[in-house]
Amino acid sequence: MFREAFLYMAAILVANLTATLFLPLEIVPGTGVLVSVGTLVFGITFTQRDRLHAHGRRFVYKAIAVSAVLNLAMLVSFSHLWGGWVAGAFSELGWVWLAGAAEMLKDNGWRVFLASFLAIVIAESTDTEVFHFYRRHSWLGRVFRSNAVSIPVDSVLFNLIAFAGSPFFPPVVLIKVILGEIVAKFAVGALYALLHPRRGAAPATPLDRATP
Repeated sequence: MFREAFLYMAAILVANLTATLFLPLEIVPGTGVLVSVGTLVFGITFTQRDRLHAHGRRFVYKAIAVSAVLNLAMLVSFSHLWGGWVAGAFSELGWVWLAGAAEMLKDNGWRVFLASFLAIVIAESTDTEVFHFYRRHSWLGRVFRSNAVSIPVDSVLFNLIAFAGSPFFPPVVLIKVILGEIVAKFAVGALYALLHPRRGAAPATPLDRATP
């Protein structure tokens, strides 16, 4: 139980640390649709959160709350304590790509913090409720349905709050980033669900049996 929760929380932390680390490629050649390293990791978080349902919906919400707080603390400390050191170290090593991503994450400040916090709380809660609503369906059916709703919510919410109006993200680029995230997250989430199906479930609690 706690191992699965730890994997979920760790994936969220890693995903947000690499949210500004954009891959030098297009997921669909010729479209200019971009994807970041964080996006690929985030694709895992939605399905991993679905796996936590085996331990009850109350446990899922506890994991979401702890993840949101830990993520906020990590990003604030990155911006004000150790982010500059990381960016400087990458620059000295000549890793311009990584240094630029670290600087962007550090300089976006409160917008990234707020976007990350709200995206976790709102998108993950949405995923939880949709997954619970379809509790009589198969594992893959529940994962696909919940991800189909929560992933667009997460991608649009995070990117608009964090990057809208930034000189690094003009409207056309921002749209490409959002589209790229939706496609990549859903693909990674689906693959993770296929490779790691849920096995077993804890007895349903009164909260879990309640009609949404």
